[in-house]
Amino acid sequence: MSSAFIRESENEQLKDITPNMASLLIFLKREYGGPVRELHTRFSEKHQKDVHEMSDGLGYMLNDQNHWQVVLD
Repeated sequence: MSSAFIRESENEQLKDITPNMASLLIFLKREYGGPVRELHTRFSEKHQKDVHEMSDGLGYMLNDQNHWQVVLD
């Protein structure tokens, strides 16, 4: 019986992505199976951080630990 082959990148989570836009775009492309682009950047008063609105319909920001996270507001 053969064992399953899992690439390391398939186990990657959003919080593990390098804190730069290029890495986020590569991760999202892999997740969605196609290109995702940044639509615009806005400043969130609630979080006091820049939020990058993406073409996947979600906003992403770097949190205080310098990890990417989804912003739902």
